[in-house]
Amino acid sequence: MANLDHDAIYKAYPYVVSIDDDFGAFDEEGNSVELEQSKLDEARTSLNAEALANKYKTDRTTNG
Repeated sequence: MANLDHDAIYKAYPYVVSIDDDFGAFDEEGNSVELEQSKLDEARTSLNAEALANKYKTDRTTNG
């Protein structure tokens, strides 16, 4: 594994407490968490939508 999407993992799996790009994601007991790409894709889509909404609000307030 390399270059995991940490933000998407934390959003899709709120019980994950640590992520290692080489070894994966782990819960608070150190157990490996199996990641499903479909859940990560859904979480990334949601995060991107949230970022776009915040950018729109920021753009409106700073650009008059």
